[in-house]
Amino acid sequence: MEMGFDAFAAACCAIPVLVSVLAVRVAYVLCRSGLPPSRSRASGLRCLIVLGSGGHTAEMMNIVTELQKDRFTPRYYVAALTDNMSLPKAQVYEKSLIHVEGDRETIIENAEFMQIYRSREVGQSYITAIATTLRAILHAMWLIIRIRPQVVCTLQTY
Repeated sequence: MEMGFDAFAAACCAIPVLVSVLAVRVAYVLCRSGLPPSRSRASGLRCLIVLGSGGHTAEMMNIVTELQKDRFTPRYYVAALTDNMSLPKAQVYEKSLIHVEGDRETIIENAEFMQIYRSREVGQSYITAIATTLRAILHAMWLIIRIRPQVVCTLQTY
């Protein structure tokens, strides 16, 4: 049985599609396999807080101060690798949430701080930005799979 050119072309197009669908399904099953089937309402929601540079961090910290701390816990703060000011501000805020009971202080570890690659630095050429953007996307996907946030807090600027 000989395969004609049209059938061969269709097979060449179908195989990558099938492999992609299979890869997405495997990734989905691997991500969902570690989660319990249901979560109790008493536990908090995993919250990913994306900090920007400049005034965006101050705006986001104003929003975070209004969150119900017991409802949105644990909190994961993410800032750019080259941003030296955003994460320290978040760390100072989280340290201010120390509970004092009687003569002892109770420190509740509800926050984690992470850095992520920028897709493009100021002044970087567009050609080299392709590789750094791919690296940033892969790193962001890895963080999302690792954290599995239920709430994402970010600012949109126009």
